[in-house]
Amino acid sequence: MEIDAWVWWLIAAVGLGIPLVLTAMPEFGMFSAGAVAAAAVAGLGSGIVTQVLVFAAVSVALIAVVRPIANRHRARPQHATGVEALKGRSAVVLERVDGSGGRIKLAGEVWSARSLDTDSSFEPGQQVDVVEIDGATAVVM
Repeated sequence: MEIDAWVWWLIAAVGLGIPLVLTAMPEFGMFSAGAVAAAAVAGLGSGIVTQVLVFAAVSVALIAVVRPIANRHRARPQHATGVEALKGRSAVVLERVDGSGGRIKLAGEVWSARSLDTDSSFEPGQQVDVVEIDGATAVVM
């Protein structure tokens, strides 16, 4: 019993889809779509040369069009939220801040704070930079 060419193309599409799932490389998905297109052409009765050309054309077209769009979306800077958005911000000292504690005004709210360097201290009215957030305490310098 001879298996039709379109079945082989569908097997190839599934075979190319497996690495897509395992590696999250979208190129495999584009090759898989090319194999599906070649299966459709084979199902319509076209020859092997046409099938291979359709596979190559669809795969290359998808890579040329989809990949740059995906890279642009991936390259967008992520906006920090929550406490991550507070790192690097400036704050004003409200109560003396040293290695054991103090209070600052950060993003319009009063926060407990401590200095990064335990030997450093900051007096009320001074500007400090938030290095990290440790629980509910801003670590400043």
